[in-house]
Amino acid sequence: MRRKEREITDPKLLEEILKGANICRLAISNHPYPYIVALNYGYADNSLFIHCAKEGKKIDLLRKNNKVGFQIERGSEIIPHEESCQWTTKYRSIIGTGEVEMIDDFDEKCKGLDVIMNHSGKADNSYHPKAVDKVLILKVKINEFSGKQAGDW
Repeated sequence: MRRKEREITDPKLLEEILKGANICRLAISNHPYPYIVALNYGYADNSLFIHCAKEGKKIDLLRKNNKVGFQIERGSEIIPHEESCQWTTKYRSIIGTGEVEMIDDFDEKCKGLDVIMNHSGKADNSYHPKAVDKVLILKVKINEFSGKQAGDW
């Protein structure tokens, strides 16, 4: 990381960002340009859990290459200034890489949905079987990640 003073190294703070943010941007290989999609997610056991349809561009690309990049941010805010070139942004973010496992087993999908719902603040969950059958859970097993921040925290 070029700006070492912005690096987040505190494991508790990194975990707080992963558990407290709502959107994960997933970068998927789509030669020659990456395909990026913003998704709701849940975080547990060094993995991101994402629910999606069983078909579509994202799934087609992941079947070809399950290696992904991801970005998560929490608390971003534009900080204006009288001088145009002095504007800045306050943020905390994480970028990383991982490998996607597609989960289609009913019970395992329910566990993944629980992680997502718990992440969003709903702890007591029940699912309609037909709804569970329609979804696929993407489990992004995190290989590595780093955190960065700017602004007055």
